[in-house]
Formats: sequence, structure tokens, C-alpha cells
Amino acid sequence: MANGPILIISGTNRPNSNALKVARVLEAHYARAGATVDLLNLEHLPKELFDPSIYTSKPAAMAELQARVLAAAGLHVVTPEYNGSFPGVLKYFIDLLKFPESFEHKPVAYVGESAGLWGGLRSVEQLQMVFGYRHAHSYPMRVFIPGVNKLFDGEGRLTDAEIDRRLGQQVGGFLEYIRCLGR
Repeated sequence: MANGPILIISGTNRPNSNALKVARVLEAHYARAGATVDLLNLEHLPKELFDPSIYTSKPAAMAELQARVLAAAGLHVVTPEYNGSFPGVLKYFIDLLKFPESFEHKPVAYVGESAGLWGGLRSVEQLQMVFGYRHAHSYPMRVFIPGVNKLFDGEGRLTDAEIDRRLGQQVGGFLEYIRCLGR
């Protein structure tokens, strides 16, 4: 397999988000595939990252996050759709990472989720443009999860077998994609 873990990014800082629930489903699929993962929950971004001085001097917390991104064999981003796009905190996180090395030729897979009918389609397509600008390799199989707020039980378990099957298929395909890219 790859030379580093798969970095799963839960793309919002909303507490107990659906994106985090989906990220944990992905984490379980990667574990069954024997892959190493690192789950990055943007809910836990250190507060000092939001100080305007970060643009002139990066705190130690940013160096640790940067290292996790650079070490990853690939990124698997779970993004909700907020107001027709992806969350601002996800864009901010991307903007704080080093250019160009953070995403240059990095494989990226996408899962969109929303309460609406399109399952985060707009957020994923816009996010793909950002990663394309940064010269990442976008894995073409995207998963969209409509009505996400109705798909988890009280313990956070996914109750839709078809969505679970598609997420598992995406994980398997993404691991093969990374292998083919020689990562």
C-alpha cells in the first residue's frame, strides 16, 4: 500500500457533525481494507490558528497539522454543503497549508453530504476546483449523501446499506488509485 496514512478530513468544525459520522464510517472501511488512517476533525483546530498573526508566524500547532498533510499518501475529504458551498473553515484550513507542496500531486477523494436532495454535489465540485488549482489528483468516484441527517441512529451508526456499500467501494477504489500513482 501507500507510504503514509490516508488522511480523512472531516470538513467542518460543527460539533458532532454528520461529516464526522461519515468520516468514521470511512475509517472503518479503511481498517477492514488493512489501510492506516489518520482522522482530522476540523472541530479540534487549535484556537491560535484563528489569530490574524498566523499569516506572518505559524504556531507549532500548524506545523503538526502541516506534517500530517504532507505525510499522507492521500486525502479523503468529507464535506457538508453549507449555503451552496463547502464550509469556510475547510477553505481556511486549506489556505493555511504550504503552497505548493501540500497538495501537489496528492491523491484526493471526496464525499459530499447534506440534508438536501443533492447530497453535497455543489460543495464537492467547488472543492475539486480548489484542489485542481493546487495540482492534486482528484479520484473520479465521488460519493454524495442526500438526507444525511436521517441516515444515522442514536449511536452514530449508518443505517443505509447502499450508502455504506458505496463508501466501501470508494475506499477500495481510492486505495487502488493511490497504488497506481505510486504513492
